[in-house]
Amino acid sequence: MHESRSFRVIRAVGVTGLLIFTLLPLYVMVSTSIKPLGDVQNQFRWLPSVATLRPFVDIWSTVPLARYFANSVIVSSCASVISVTLAILAAYAISRYVFRGREVFRLTVLSTQMFPGILFLLPLYLIYVNIGQLTGVRLNGNLSGLIITHLTFSLPFSIWMLVGYFASIPRELDEAALVDGASPIRVLFSIVVPAAKPGIVAVLIYSFMTSWSESLFASVLTDANSKTLAVGLAEYSTENAVYWNQIMAASLVVSIPVVAGFLLMQRYLVQGLTAGAVK
Repeated sequence: MHESRSFRVIRAVGVTGLLIFTLLPLYVMVSTSIKPLGDVQNQFRWLPSVATLRPFVDIWSTVPLARYFANSVIVSSCASVISVTLAILAAYAISRYVFRGREVFRLTVLSTQMFPGILFLLPLYLIYVNIGQLTGVRLNGNLSGLIITHLTFSLPFSIWMLVGYFASIPRELDEAALVDGASPIRVLFSIVVPAAKPGIVAVLIYSFMTSWSESLFASVLTDANSKTLAVGLAEYSTENAVYWNQIMAASLVVSIPVVAGFLLMQRYLVQGLTAGAVK
């Protein structure tokens, strides 16, 4: 189909505007991260007077960023791996077997996505405090409590996504393996899981990214030793000054794991998000 000149001009203007809208915040972040503090405290400058990498060095001493980074890695990795493992088992049972309460369970899992997370903040806090008082097991202000909390919103989504993906895998593969004498567990991990690899990777990436950037529960359920990056970045703002250059530098550093993981796994992510939608 022949494209008119006016259409090409409008398309070029639209694409250019979209690029500016998308890349401008990234430019501000990168340029601010290499500015001296004097360039960002008063009037904003589009170009730094002197480019410096000092903010990338200072971010580790201004706040205990390394500890926050390690906490985020532990929480996000554990939450995503546990979520995907449990979701695989639950999704396989729902997609392959008919049992009493199956539909009720599916609707219950889906209904948890309808409520905002802030509704569960106070109940979870009270539950953790009471568990600590009754059993001595400290969940509030502890990484294990935050991992359990992140499972409450990543696990239902993971189950729902994998149910749709497992349903798209032909059951004839399961039946052939069962005829050959394989157990249901072996069928799951030898047949279904390899076939559902794109979907599993997509769910794993989603769970990790969600946990990595979560700040609502982390701001209430952590203490000084268990803070994650999403909460710790706020410490670059003090009563006396706001270290904008260090905030931007730290934001770039903490985004590296997520961006790198997305670039490495984007092929599986696209396949996983689309293939499960069509049976």
